[in-house]
Amino acid sequence: MATKKSEEFDQVDWNEISRSGRFDLSINSIGMLVTTLPLVLLAVYDWQFLGERTPTFQFVGVDRGLESVDFFFIFTLLLAFWFLVLPLYQNPRMTRYYWKEFKQNRPAVVSLVWLGVVFVGGIVGPIVMDPPQQELLIAYQPPVFTSVVDTTPATCVGEVMNGRCYGTWEHPLGTTNAGKDVFTMIVYGMTISMQIAFITTTIVATIGISFGTLSAYAGGWVDEIMMRFVDIILSFPTFLMFLLILYIYGGGLGMFIVVFSLFAWGGTARYVRSKSLSISEEEFIKSSRISGASTYHVIRGHVVPNVASSIITQLTLLIPGFLLFEAQLAFLGIGDSTVPSWGQLISAGRSDLSFAPWIVLAPGIVLFLTILAFNFLGDALLDALNPEAEAENT
Repeated sequence: MATKKSEEFDQVDWNEISRSGRFDLSINSIGMLVTTLPLVLLAVYDWQFLGERTPTFQFVGVDRGLESVDFFFIFTLLLAFWFLVLPLYQNPRMTRYYWKEFKQNRPAVVSLVWLGVVFVGGIVGPIVMDPPQQELLIAYQPPVFTSVVDTTPATCVGEVMNGRCYGTWEHPLGTTNAGKDVFTMIVYGMTISMQIAFITTTIVATIGISFGTLSAYAGGWVDEIMMRFVDIILSFPTFLMFLLILYIYGGGLGMFIVVFSLFAWGGTARYVRSKSLSISEEEFIKSSRISGASTYHVIRGHVVPNVASSIITQLTLLIPGFLLFEAQLAFLGIGDSTVPSWGQLISAGRSDLSFAPWIVLAPGIVLFLTILAFNFLGDALLDALNPEAEAENT
């Protein structure tokens, strides 16, 4: 019976696991601090000692600059490694158990593979590939294995047969009306999508978890005031706020992430509060209180780790909304037109659908598959980590 109890993710005494040596929060925290310090020093060096147009890594022979959003993205990757990937490695028995539950959902496994491709492409692609360049002489090149009527044979990169220009592997997904390679733009769009996913998740989780647990354990009039503030956040017209900030300060990917993250944590806070109130009735929580544990110790050591399953699935299902909304804003021409997102690429090809549909179809399909993959992944995580909640929903 005890073994079965330990397998329930929402009823795990994480302090007991920590004392057993399988999951030491202090080691993970120290590792996070040690790896974050060089990132902070690099950010200071980039902001204070390099010119605005000087690439960050020019001194090592790589003509690559880092924006503020890139530093935050790397920081979130470090967080994911030390507090998600490493704990999974440190707890092989629990990892095997949940992987067994997860892989029963075949679409979710395929979705995980696809998201892995997007993640690796977003990380490695900008390092090994040059940014998409404008070459008007090779505009409207068709994808490989397809062809279009060639009105100007001199500009066709591939073969010209029977008056038709055939696609080539040099541009496997064709080119845009500005001659930019569609495949390269999709790969760079993977980076934008991963930045949105990781950074927004980190901001929403940090604020939502802190606000929700504090509200649950404060109780009384403090809880009432905090929940009314959450109601205001949930009903606030975020789009209008983004337009106002866009008008005052200008648009950009970082501004989009910050604005929409700061107004998207309300649902997470309310959900965490509900789960915190439920978990507070567990026996190991009562035992900790009787033993004299502080409220901070109870929240950090018991409540937050044990609502992790609900938080993970809730955030996973929140990411597609951010990706879709960014694509919609880019399609409408709102934001930074220099950001090579999938929405920008779709917007660039909307006037050419009649004779160059690949400009819209290629990024549109990739965006659709990515959003669908996150939805499948969230549902599978809910089934594997929190089956009781899934049973209640059905």
